[in-house]
Amino acid sequence: MADFTHLQDFLQPISKAYLNDDQEYDAAQIGGITDLYEEEGQLPDLEAADVILLGVGEERGYGPGKKGPNAPDIIRKEFYNLYYWHKDVKVADLGNLQQGVSLADTYAALRTVLAELLHVHKPVIILGGSHDLTYAQYQAYASQQFVVEVSVADALIDLQEESPIPATGFLMDMLTEQPNYIKHYNHIGFQSYFVHPRMLETLDKLRFDCYRLGKVRENLEESEPVLRNSDMFSLDISVIKHTEAPANRLSPNGFSGEEACALSRYAGMSSQLSSYGIYGYRPAQDRDQLTARQIAQMLWYFIDGRSVRNKEALLEERDAFWEFHIACADIDTVFLKSKKTGRWWMQLPGKDFVPCAYSDYLMASNNEIPERWLRHQERL
Repeated sequence: MADFTHLQDFLQPISKAYLNDDQEYDAAQIGGITDLYEEEGQLPDLEAADVILLGVGEERGYGPGKKGPNAPDIIRKEFYNLYYWHKDVKVADLGNLQQGVSLADTYAALRTVLAELLHVHKPVIILGGSHDLTYAQYQAYASQQFVVEVSVADALIDLQEESPIPATGFLMDMLTEQPNYIKHYNHIGFQSYFVHPRMLETLDKLRFDCYRLGKVRENLEESEPVLRNSDMFSLDISVIKHTEAPANRLSPNGFSGEEACALSRYAGMSSQLSSYGIYGYRPAQDRDQLTARQIAQMLWYFIDGRSVRNKEALLEERDAFWEFHIACADIDTVFLKSKKTGRWWMQLPGKDFVPCAYSDYLMASNNEIPERWLRHQERL
């Protein structure tokens, strides 16, 4: 059993009494079942957990002097009050990461803690914090030389060169630093009027996939295979429309609350995903804690997805799948459909299976090569 006691140097415990105004949680509430880091020397049992929470309230990525209230605890207050429906999913909460003297110190602390947690092979949910913390989230993988597929949901594409505000330019460092361990990058839900066309051209030349908000909303289920194939996921609440996440002051448009919950559920269903950061929540901009409640419900749906994932069979267990052999444009391929969850996979020429959607199967059935298949082939 791994020893994580040294992580306490980076963490601040939180009491349930503080989160619930000295009231006891009902045994059926999430606060009643979560194994929380409440006292020094008593870390939660991470080996027994299925999902691990970590608060990182760092906001200096928005600019010097930006500290604000503790966003993770406000989210926790809403999350812990929700009811627990998934008895097969155990939740551990490591409390909050201590803020460093500098922003770089916080990055280093998050990188160190997350790198350790990756070895537990349990998904870690980071409650941010400014969106540039995504860079430290990625660095945890890079420090272990893990090659990863990264997905980001954001109304913006934070690629501003030489920006003095880390939250608006961190992707430049993340995508260009050497050595680089990003095998593929997906951007979900960008809003075209906020993005320079040349930025998209550059990302496309790198064979990265960018999905416009309107396109994703036409068929949200098409995003499920993207997240199923991702190792890390970062979501900025600017991707959710203002009316349903009032702390988002960027745009009136975006995903609905239900759609954001669905994306979180897809992330939870992934057996490959090992970290999920929810960033950009600024309590001072919220109204009646509606954004905190939105995020809390997204966490609930991540756990719901994790429960589904626990029921999924391994691809090697072929009796748990329907198998479809198709000849498409002179290419013989195989599609698998899970009997338990209804999810799809398709086979590439190298015989590897990659996540796909029912629409890909329909295209192949009509003798059309699915775009998802072609994009995977381009990246090989």
